[in-house]
Amino acid sequence: MNAQYVIGVDLGTTNCGVAAARIPAGDETAQVELVPVAQLINPGEVSEEPLLPSFLFAPGTNDFPAGSTTLPWDSAPRFVTGTLARKRGSETAGRLIASAKSWLSYAGVDRTSALLPAGAAEGVARISPVEASRRYLEHLRDAWNHARPGVPFEQQRILVTVPASFDAVARDLTERAAADAGLHNVVLLEEPQAAFYAWLARHEDWRHRVSVGDTILVIDVGGGTTDFTLIAVTAENGELRLERVAVGDHILLGGDNMDLALARFVEEQLAAKTRLDTMQLFALWQQCRAAKEALLAGTKADHPITLLGKGSGLIAGTIKTKLARASVNQILLDGFFPEIPSTEVPQRQRRAALAEIGLPYATDAGITRHLAQFLRRQGDGLAMPTHVLFNGGVFQAALLRERLLAVLNAWAAEAGRPPVRPLDGEDLMHAVSRGAAYYGLARQGRGVRIRGGIAQTYYVGVESSMPAVPGLAAPMKALTVASFGMEEGTSSQVPGREFGLRVGEPAEFRFFSSASRKHDEPGFLLDEVGSELTELSPVEVELAGDAGGFVPVVLESAVTETGVLQLWCVARDGRRWKLEFNVRERVS
Repeated sequence: MNAQYVIGVDLGTTNCGVAAARIPAGDETAQVELVPVAQLINPGEVSEEPLLPSFLFAPGTNDFPAGSTTLPWDSAPRFVTGTLARKRGSETAGRLIASAKSWLSYAGVDRTSALLPAGAAEGVARISPVEASRRYLEHLRDAWNHARPGVPFEQQRILVTVPASFDAVARDLTERAAADAGLHNVVLLEEPQAAFYAWLARHEDWRHRVSVGDTILVIDVGGGTTDFTLIAVTAENGELRLERVAVGDHILLGGDNMDLALARFVEEQLAAKTRLDTMQLFALWQQCRAAKEALLAGTKADHPITLLGKGSGLIAGTIKTKLARASVNQILLDGFFPEIPSTEVPQRQRRAALAEIGLPYATDAGITRHLAQFLRRQGDGLAMPTHVLFNGGVFQAALLRERLLAVLNAWAAEAGRPPVRPLDGEDLMHAVSRGAAYYGLARQGRGVRIRGGIAQTYYVGVESSMPAVPGLAAPMKALTVASFGMEEGTSSQVPGREFGLRVGEPAEFRFFSSASRKHDEPGFLLDEVGSELTELSPVEVELAGDAGGFVPVVLESAVTETGVLQLWCVARDGRRWKLEFNVRERVS
């Protein structure tokens, strides 16, 4: 069956979202629409909601009445997913799986092992971050298929978003999770790019809002992470073009940190009367999230907080207090968006020699300090943007957008630059899924694409076939595999003869790059590695095959939408081996 829709999936740390557009025929105009997701919101109550919270709950024998977790497509799900999972997890934290995407990005653990729920008690089922991601995608798939039985989700063109700073392993594992959910040929797209695509989709007059020489900062602060991206406005053949020029690191810092900071504040206020245990603190954390959202969105001076007591006298021991708007404003502004000079960078804290195994959370909560560091590492001085595009649920609060903009404008004044202008007009909670769907249309020539051509030419080392000489290694040649300016999301065959690929034993692939040789086409072979080439970190692998064997292969290269150069070695019998490394300019 031919695809009828392009579907954008925001596989978020805190929430998942879906948007879709029917692929138009002829000159019809395509419209991107949000797709509600059916899920349990209470035991026995299924509702279509605009987002699927990224939470799984592993129910015990007595957690829910029999049959009350039934879904229209699954009579006995192993895990509860979404809104009800988040609700019940605030009461029984040891059975709640959260932040799976952050675990997926953490290279310090085996991301395929059963790690979650982190800190679960003995006997609680554990799963890997990959499986958790798969289950979110399966739920989105099944909800779509239940609502649209004649248009299978898995047969549509699907774009799944990932943080710009995901490493190659995290991207591969995301693709594996999608494949395990029955979704094949999925395209990955970076979240900040998707957010900007959403803005483009809403503003057909974008060429009148930005000009050549402008630089747009996309700042995405979600529930668990912060990401920065810079996009430059350039010109080619008299037309405006958009080119991504810098990507920041994946910073584990976001709305969850803010909610916890508020919870700790309330805990200190209660310290004279009672001491909270771990479960009460977790429940307080979740209540502070709701209080923060209500206070930032409304006009009330405070919001009630209610915690159940401990032991047999739960009701009698109920704790009641309030969280004041003034406290929320002070904690969030001073703690997370401090007004600092652009020279101030994140502070490193002295750490204990031993620590629990867990996520590498940012030690400095000052998002503006991380932003200053990002802009300082673009070259000489401060790389001031001309515009800023906010994304992520945190920036639904006008208070926080205004503070961030005030900080940027203070830096601009220091540098003698004009004020930074915000790009308004997007739904912050759904921009990523909307933008991903729009990008799916743009791939078919029905929208504007952000350029991301690679900034150098890349080569792979080829060992010369010559007789051995005592004390000397065989000469190394350099084969061009990707040319300067090769667009992300494109691929090409490397023309020329076959090469022998060593399989079945450890071998080293040597890669080189050149910023000056901009006209070498794929397949061009340099007889020697000269000073114009810079050697990159080698890739040491053992490819599957008979020990000590050589397999004749041809080469294919591709640059993905997430800035990874893939080099495929293709044998005559159809076997394929893949090597990859990041070719995008990165900033920390």
